[in-house]
Amino acid sequence: MLLADRNAVIYGGGGAIGSAVARAFAREGARVHLVGRTRARLDRVADEIRAAGGAAETAVLDALDEAAVDRHADMVAERFGGIDISFDLISFGDVHGTPLAEMSPELFERPVVNAVRSLFLTARAAARHMVPAGSGVILTFGGDGGREPIRDYFIGGFQVALEAMGTLRRQLAAELGPHGIRVVTLHTGGIPDTIPAAEPGREAITAMIVRKTMLGRAATLDDVGNVAAFLASDRAASITAASVNMTCGAVAD
Repeated sequence: MLLADRNAVIYGGGGAIGSAVARAFAREGARVHLVGRTRARLDRVADEIRAAGGAAETAVLDALDEAAVDRHADMVAERFGGIDISFDLISFGDVHGTPLAEMSPELFERPVVNAVRSLFLTARAAARHMVPAGSGVILTFGGDGGREPIRDYFIGGFQVALEAMGTLRRQLAAELGPHGIRVVTLHTGGIPDTIPAAEPGREAITAMIVRKTMLGRAATLDDVGNVAAFLASDRAASITAASVNMTCGAVAD
């Protein structure tokens, strides 16, 4: 198993992406700590993991709440012996479909503030326990932001948020690297599996994502879980400060 005896904290663990990552981590031997704001969603994922023979814990808190994030990280480290992996997968609250020229400042800045604050708080909380241990992995999700602006769909402040997270990822990697801690982003280019079936324009958005790829398909939730498990493992021990391209060829590095 790639992650045997590791403790992985997943913020947004009840969501589509968070639950896919949690199941992959648990399958590879990690004890997953599912964090989110909705008890029922967390419990559903935890029950699935336990039914499959994995280990899962849950905690209801807001990843934007500094005190709550710190208390939970301290509890996990004290009760379970440390934090090996931290993955921030909360939703940013971004609004799509409105041109920037017509968007209010509040709606524009919300995903930027949420993304950067949650990553900072969760990474800081984990790092305080990873540094003494001399190891750890902090994962982020989304992409490279402004390097590939979206030309045919209005996504508000989302790309700006990703670019800010990319800058924070590189700085975290530089400061934490000497302590054996790696910081890596998963860049998918969009996952149609996460779009609700009833979402207006779902087919058009999916087609837009797939059209740009070289493989003729988009990344799936299973892809995300598998790549995340690899990156969190010792087999990826030389990878840090990187944005790992799993866009199915939509982006050519």
